[in-house]
Amino acid sequence: MIAPWPSVGHIYAGVAAGHGWLGLDPSVLNRRFGSAWKNLKDFNHTRAQWAALVEDTFDGLIPASVSGQFFPELYERFASPQVWRVFEDVQPTLKSLKERGTRLGVVSNWDERLRPLLDRLDLLAWFEVIVVSNEVGAPKPSPRIFEHACQDFDLAPASVLHIGDSQEMDVLGASNAGLQAVLLDRAGLPGANRIRSLRELVKSD
Repeated sequence: MIAPWPSVGHIYAGVAAGHGWLGLDPSVLNRRFGSAWKNLKDFNHTRAQWAALVEDTFDGLIPASVSGQFFPELYERFASPQVWRVFEDVQPTLKSLKERGTRLGVVSNWDERLRPLLDRLDLLAWFEVIVVSNEVGAPKPSPRIFEHACQDFDLAPASVLHIGDSQEMDVLGASNAGLQAVLLDRAGLPGANRIRSLRELVKSD
């Protein structure tokens, strides 16, 4: 639905530059962030866990613990709509689904910044239910977060369709909780139960 813009590395480099650490390569920061992200275990999007992730990303590029000096600014920067891009298919699809009477919700591995951010991006009003991993203590792919969403909707899991961009977190997580699941694969790789665009959800028969 949304993605950091222009990239995590660009945002990290920009904040670091504002604190005197000039010339950091966004592509290097992107690679290091990606590597640190893959190595995470039991990550539930707490502020302390984000701080540790930032430290790992900048490790060796700037003196140890310096990133802690600008982490608060970095944390707040990602709460700003200016560093996020809403994919072009999101608003039209939400509008079409809403007009058809579809009940909409968000199930996200995120933290307390999500609802204010969705509001600033003009997305919050579309959703009846929002379930945030940091609030329920169960990140995807845990069945608990999907079960929590179904309870909030007062619907049986089998009647709920979950769409997400991760095979492990979204498709397998939702399927294991008894929901229907579709992979949003914007790269368009072949495979069953996947779509390239959210617009495919509202195509006429």
